[in-house]
Amino acid sequence: LIEQYGADTARLFMMFAAPPEQSLEWSDAGVEGAHRFLKRLWKRVHGHVAMGRPPALDVENLTDEQKALRRQVHETIRKCSQDIGQRFTFNTAIAAVMELLNALYKFPDAAPQDRAVIQEALETCVLLLAPIVPHICHSLWLALGHDAAVIDCAWPEADPEALRRDEIELVVQVNGKLRGRVAVAAGADRKTAEEAALANENVQRFIEGKAIVNVIVVPGRLVNIVVK
Repeated sequence: LIEQYGADTARLFMMFAAPPEQSLEWSDAGVEGAHRFLKRLWKRVHGHVAMGRPPALDVENLTDEQKALRRQVHETIRKCSQDIGQRFTFNTAIAAVMELLNALYKFPDAAPQDRAVIQEALETCVLLLAPIVPHICHSLWLALGHDAAVIDCAWPEADPEALRRDEIELVVQVNGKLRGRVAVAAGADRKTAEEAALANENVQRFIEGKAIVNVIVVPGRLVNIVVK
């Protein structure tokens, strides 16, 4: 196995296939999947590096799309820190990095700040995976322009500002059943959330001609309209 795929693939498969407290069911397809993921990471890093060194990240002047990717980067840091450092669920941490890499393949790299955000994201992927697949991460870290070995680098920390959302999505229920979703400003008060929910076109279909008994607002999560 190691001769064919390398030690990192074997380590990644074993960490991803099952939580530490469960038995590992061997799967050749799973090993091949782990190997494909590492090849995709290698390709994305070296494709980025081939375009030259990106500019410094300017967090004050990012587009909404750039902010969204950067938010996912720091959500991934937060999740991996909890999964690896507290829960020891390496499989879910790896899955989060896989999702981030998928997002990176869809993200454009035309603008200078696109590439700056991608640089941060790729560095994050490498740092988070380094304890699991140290050999490939050592090589990729150097390729990304660093002199020190990745093993000597500190674990990344989630940036609270990057995690902050300007807008959030609320689920809207009518008598406990999902009837719509609405976007409101982060930190919107109860009245604003209630008005947005009642104005939703699909929700109006289910409350038309009925008496509204109560409107329950769970901040940041949902609005439940009780009718009869």
